[in-house]
Amino acid sequence: MSPEPDCDIAVIGAGPAGAMAARVAAERGCRVLLLERGVLPRYKTCGGGLIGLSRAALPEGFTPPVRDRIDRFTFTLRGRLSRTWRARSPIVQLVYRDELDAALTAAAVDAGAKLQEGVTVNGLERVADGATIRLRTSAGEVTAKAVVGADGTSGRSGTYVGVRLAQVDLGLETEFAWPDASAGDWAGRILIDWGPLPGSYGWVFPKGDALTVGVIAARGDGAATRAYLASFIEGLGLTGTPELRSSGHLTRCRAEDSPLFRDRVLVAGDAAGLLEPWTREGISYALRSGRLVGAAAVEVAQADAAGLAAATAGYASAVEHEFGAEMRAGRRFYDAFSRWPGVFHAAIAATPPAWRVFRRLVAGETTLAHLETRRPVRLALQATTR
Repeated sequence: MSPEPDCDIAVIGAGPAGAMAARVAAERGCRVLLLERGVLPRYKTCGGGLIGLSRAALPEGFTPPVRDRIDRFTFTLRGRLSRTWRARSPIVQLVYRDELDAALTAAAVDAGAKLQEGVTVNGLERVADGATIRLRTSAGEVTAKAVVGADGTSGRSGTYVGVRLAQVDLGLETEFAWPDASAGDWAGRILIDWGPLPGSYGWVFPKGDALTVGVIAARGDGAATRAYLASFIEGLGLTGTPELRSSGHLTRCRAEDSPLFRDRVLVAGDAAGLLEPWTREGISYALRSGRLVGAAAVEVAQADAAGLAAATAGYASAVEHEFGAEMRAGRRFYDAFSRWPGVFHAAIAATPPAWRVFRRLVAGETTLAHLETRRPVRLALQATTR
């Protein structure tokens, strides 16, 4: 007989997807081991904006460590043609990812998950009996009945499953010390700049004691992306302001037919390439897919060889139902925006109806997939992609 696995479910990565999956599985009575290569709280390059879908996906009773609440949005086109709109109430919450991830992980531990920090997963393999997966880690081997891969865009789990990508972008970010939250009228206000490179945009997110300034564009011309960030910072008048840190990261968006599992390994969040293609918003995708994969991992851990196919197929079906239409619509919005950023700016910055649509999108009251069903939006997208 095969020895008893070390845990029912091993979760790789303590970001939003992994922490959510660990909590869900632990609440259902599974022995969950959450492996994190860093030591929490650890820095994560991320704008840290919680939109309506993200807040709705947080665990019941969970209070995020919010640094600012946003009700004003300034839009610019390549640093010009500024227009600011105000929502009736705050619709975005800003957080530091290190604080959010640590809080979500603490909630998973409270639910019964066991956390091991400073552990790097170096490889995964299917054990011969087919009932377990072996993880080779920097702390030794671990066996599990199911594995959740939530180890980011370049983790081992995505490689094992064979995740395929349709879009890869480079994000660059600088955090500036900003001890006076009211200075520059940044408190309660974010800025979005439609950038000079196809599909690019920049942002300024205030977080009380700091301003997070970043840009994102398609990977392939890092020099141009760096030049955009430098020009953006200069145009904001932030040149010479003390920097806390500068960093960069790749965001990866899955191909539509990309696998979500292999054997007893399931991937979620960034590891699965689950990301909204136009805005590259990923926190809500991580939280929601973490909830789905946590429940699916329980089914996989309990499944024998005959039931494994149904358990893994059920996860793929749930992901398609939750994200499929959203991501397809996001790609079409991205294509249109890449060709005609000025049209997007003119609509959102100058017309109240377009601003109200954007506000409803950010607040989680509608989705890109739903917007695409509206005839005027559909015709506009068709016109801009011809």
